[in-house]
Formats: sequence, C-alpha cells, structure tokens
Amino acid sequence: MKVIALLTGRGNNTLKDKNVLEVLGHPVLYYPAHATKAAQTINSYYCSSDDEKILSAAEAEGYERIVRPDYLGTPTSQHVDVIKHAIEYIGAREEIGDIMVVVLANNVTIKSEWVDACVKMMQEDMSITAVVPVYEDNDHHPLRGKRVDENGRLQMYEKNVEGKVSTNRQDLPKCYFLSHNFWVLNTKKMLESGYEGQKPWEFMGNNIAYYEIEESIDIHKSIDLYIAKEWIKENYTD
Repeated sequence: MKVIALLTGRGNNTLKDKNVLEVLGHPVLYYPAHATKAAQTINSYYCSSDDEKILSAAEAEGYERIVRPDYLGTPTSQHVDVIKHAIEYIGAREEIGDIMVVVLANNVTIKSEWVDACVKMMQEDMSITAVVPVYEDNDHHPLRGKRVDENGRLQMYEKNVEGKVSTNRQDLPKCYFLSHNFWVLNTKKMLESGYEGQKPWEFMGNNIAYYEIEESIDIHKSIDLYIAKEWIKENYTD
C-alpha cells in the first residue's frame, strides 16, 4: 500500500517562528520530520506551509514543498482545508495512495516506531478510518470540567450525569486526549466520506483506532521548548 507523509506547519503563530526555533542544534520541525523519514512504511514526503523558513527546513530533510495559499496561513485556518489542498496538489503529481500520515511540525514527541506501528494497524484493517496516538489524562477529565451559566455561576460541563462523581482522578473512567504529533488517515475512506466523521476532527472518520503513548508536547509557548528539550534528551537516539 502506498503511504504518503504530510508535514504541516504555518508561520503565523503567537510564538514567533515556533516551528523552526532551535532546540539542541536543530529546528523544532527537524524532530518530527526526521522521525517520520526514518519510518519504514512511508513512500513519499511532502510539507505544507505558507512560510519559507518552514519549507526550507523541511526540504533539508527530504520533503517536497507545498506552498499554501494565503487563506490557509491564518490563525483560523483549519487542518481539514490544509489536508484537502495537499491532496489536490499531490494528486496532480502522483497517485495519492491509500494512507496519509499527517505530521505536525510543532510537536517533537514522535518516534519512527510509533509511526510504523500505527500505519501497520491500518494496513491490517482498512476498514479503520484513522489511527491516532492518545495519552491518558484524568486530571482534565470531562467530569471535572465546568462551564459558566447565564447567571455567571459555575455548573458541571457534562449535564445529566448520574450517580456519584469522585473527586479522586483515579476513581474516574479513563479519559484519553488526542495527541497532536501525527495522525494516520485512510485516504480513500476520507475522500469517500467527504471528510465527515467524529467532531471536531471530522476528517478522521468514525472508525478510529488508537495508539497509547505516555505524553504529547505541543509547542505553543516558550516553556514548551524547555519541556520538549528534556523529552528529546531522554528519548532521541539519532
């Protein structure tokens, strides 16, 4: 089966140039790009961005550039539209293939073996619409979340909850959050469904498999760079 990697990152961010800031001698995006390039299951590599610095850094790792139009380079741009644009671009140049691995440029917590494991999960069952890494986080469980009502008072975010809700996180049902490091997508299923599925990442479809990891570090603030640096020191072997 043909597998295409799509590295995504935009230049217009609150933390200026966050995708190419230096971490231990490399730009941030080097780590997800390099780990994905080392995976054994991928055939082609592309990078979608509006930013020349990002595109150049990705090219240095062997990724073909996809220059985004202006409307995909704003803070309100949606990942689904970036994916649609990339599929149209790639499809005009080669067979789009069966599987697309979307890799996010601002997350260093990626290992090539994770990518291969997730791709192989899908290859073994092509009824799966997506395979995504997740991490357990009961500290931020929906049953602990609050919303503000019309009177300016806190209410339970989840309505109509029956029975006792423990204040101890370990007593609550396991809660998982989607990692923003990479997503393995069934390209044909995605196109057949018209990019419709579970909200808010509807392009992932409705038959989503998971791959559990310990943590995921998105770089949005300066402190995240420090945390990412420590993760790289502990986990990066190349």
